[in-house]
Amino acid sequence: MSWLGRLLGEKPDEALPLYTAVVTRARAEHWYRDGAVPDTVDGRFDMIATLLAVVMLRLEAEPAGGEPAARLAERFVDDMDGQLREIGIGDIIVGKHIGKMMSMLGGRLGAYRDGLAAGDITPALLRNLYRGAAPADAALAHVRTSLMAFHAALATTPMMKLLAGELP
Repeated sequence: MSWLGRLLGEKPDEALPLYTAVVTRARAEHWYRDGAVPDTVDGRFDMIATLLAVVMLRLEAEPAGGEPAARLAERFVDDMDGQLREIGIGDIIVGKHIGKMMSMLGGRLGAYRDGLAAGDITPALLRNLYRGAAPADAALAHVRTSLMAFHAALATTPMMKLLAGELP
């Protein structure tokens, strides 16, 4: 934040480091190469939403995690708004798309929460990440194993490190 922003009382975007780390992780080549996540606008959205959901579920596990999770969701909305405008979606329709994206994120939160609790995220991955088009078994196994390892590592990472954008 600039000195002028501080002078005018602007608050720093505290969710930015964590959100940036999530997006960077979602852009890792292995998801698309080894995991067969479609390397398309929709596929990249799905990968970001998947990792974001797993991180938000980790934040929910903390008594003080509600506010950071809400800020992370707000940062997601701001990013998606900018991305939609960048690809040429007009002002009139952006809000409708953002509403749909937030609904999709909420659905993923529920699906991954249920899948993690049951010990099997495969149905959630097939429905939400692959949109019903099952990849090869090896690709699905790669994503499932990688996400479960990420989830386990998040559980032992202190919240302050996560908020600083230090993902395991």
